[in-house]
Amino acid sequence: MPDSQNKRQQLSPERYARLKTESQAPYRGLRKTIYIALGASGCIGAFIFLSQLAAGRDVASALPNLALQIGVVALMVGLFRWEQKAEGR
Repeated sequence: MPDSQNKRQQLSPERYARLKTESQAPYRGLRKTIYIALGASGCIGAFIFLSQLAAGRDVASALPNLALQIGVVALMVGLFRWEQKAEGR
């Protein structure tokens, strides 16, 4: 036991706190990166379908696809904010 206490004392308090929070919620950074990537993908898709609607091409299929892309972006924003809130606790 004295060896583990000695190692903990060698760590700075900030680093110890960061490692402790990382051990409580592993892969938080990876999840946030995935949320950003999927949200960006949804934005690109929404832009494409919005362009199709503006051009008047295939409106019957572009409108539901645009709604789906907007839903994906909203979901990713919500999940990212939820992750941020959990990180602040």
